[in-house]
Amino acid sequence: MTAFDLTGRRAVVTGGAQGLGLAMATALADAGATVVLADRADDVGSAAAAQLTDSGAHASFVHLDVTDEADWERAIGDVVASTGGLDILVNNAGVEVTSLLVDIDPAELRAMLDVNVLGTMLGIKHGFRAMRPGGAAGSGGAIVNVASVAATIAFPGIAGSSGTKSAVDRITRVAAMESGKLGYGVRVNCVYPGLVPTAMGQKLAVETAALGLFESPDAAVGAVVDLTPLGRLGEPSDIADAVVFLASDAARFVTGAGLPVDGGMGM
Repeated sequence: MTAFDLTGRRAVVTGGAQGLGLAMATALADAGATVVLADRADDVGSAAAAQLTDSGAHASFVHLDVTDEADWERAIGDVVASTGGLDILVNNAGVEVTSLLVDIDPAELRAMLDVNVLGTMLGIKHGFRAMRPGGAAGSGGAIVNVASVAATIAFPGIAGSSGTKSAVDRITRVAAMESGKLGYGVRVNCVYPGLVPTAMGQKLAVETAALGLFESPDAAVGAVVDLTPLGRLGEPSDIADAVVFLASDAARFVTGAGLPVDGGMGM
């Protein structure tokens, strides 16, 4: 057994049906955790959980709209009842809307605020309530929030993402302080992923090119690579392994931290 071994831990990953969320859930399961994929995409999420189970993991799916408090109450209750507890919560669900500031659509910005900021805060709220002493799980644990390199750099066309993911960083630090001061026993950290060629990352490249910021989607990707000292895009496993670290006992004295997983882009 190593400090990265998560055998016996119960984990929830929001936005876990696909993309980075599924990669995180898979990595947590590979480390021994029982994982619950939480997402609005019921069919995709159920299929992903079934595939993980077929590969030998302990996995299941629960419907969750992270902007809906009643959904959080029900989902966390279901997870604790079905798995016997809750030790790890990964607040990964997020949306990105590409737009120049002069063209910001208030409705789209509110949607980003709802998912990226409110959704993360509700996750922390209900994670704390379950994991703190006297809660339904009551054994402490770890919360990992997913921010973005967008919180640390000035890149055109992503003001909404930069603002909301910067908020995730600040919320993480306040949550870590409250947990420590109130004796919750829950460590709270965040990661800043760089650009990863998931569906969301590819969409960003296409949309920034469509805004005239780059000659083509390939040029947009090339600009990101040029800004990255390690000279490549991230892979889902790069981000997922960092989440496993922060969720594990290897990070037992780490809280209130933001871990860049961006190949050096945001330094």
